[in-house]
Amino acid sequence: MNVVVSGGGRGFGRTIARRFAAQGATVVVTARDLAAAQRTRDELPGAHALRCDLTDPASVRHCADEVGELLGHVDVLVNNGAGFLAQSQADDDAIVRTILSGTAGTVLMTENFLPLLRRSERPDVVTIVSLEAESRSDPAHVAHAAFHAAKAGQGRYAEIMSQRLRPEGIRMISLYPPDFDNDDNAPRDGVLTAQSVADCVVFAVNQPRDCFIRSFHFEPVS
Repeated sequence: MNVVVSGGGRGFGRTIARRFAAQGATVVVTARDLAAAQRTRDELPGAHALRCDLTDPASVRHCADEVGELLGHVDVLVNNGAGFLAQSQADDDAIVRTILSGTAGTVLMTENFLPLLRRSERPDVVTIVSLEAESRSDPAHVAHAAFHAAKAGQGRYAEIMSQRLRPEGIRMISLYPPDFDNDDNAPRDGVLTAQSVADCVVFAVNQPRDCFIRSFHFEPVS
């Protein structure tokens, strides 16, 4: 299995890259900061690290071309990379970067990797959205409204493409978690952990091809 993980230099991207590598997958880790991607790569047997700036169409195209040369096809694309924006960080440039990385970045990654996914016998696109994309998210959350908007656009794109790509056998799987603990060793005793979110991803992509799981919606911690 060939897997590409955007935003794989830290947090959940690193967790899901580790999980797929542990299953024997060949993993390509991408990040805007190449050094961060390389640190994850160095933990994984046979992995690759590439720079990919989700706010730059040329960077995304170049990344897809590099993956094509390395692997020939992609079985799983994990759209994980997206910038967070807190209220305190909300200057104009940060707002634009947040919306571009979250919404446009997901569109660009999916569109540019579709030719490689179409070469696979089991193509899946997994998008890590957020509970903040939904109206039931916490209005008092520390995230800037631009982050909510970026996540909503990301989720809507994935929903539309799920319908459009299904006739081709390409599954679009979206996850809507609340804030979760990114510590790989966190106990699973009530607060959602990265390991549990990763379990959902692995479960979905390992289902037979007649099983199209469109999304996972998590309950927020009360």
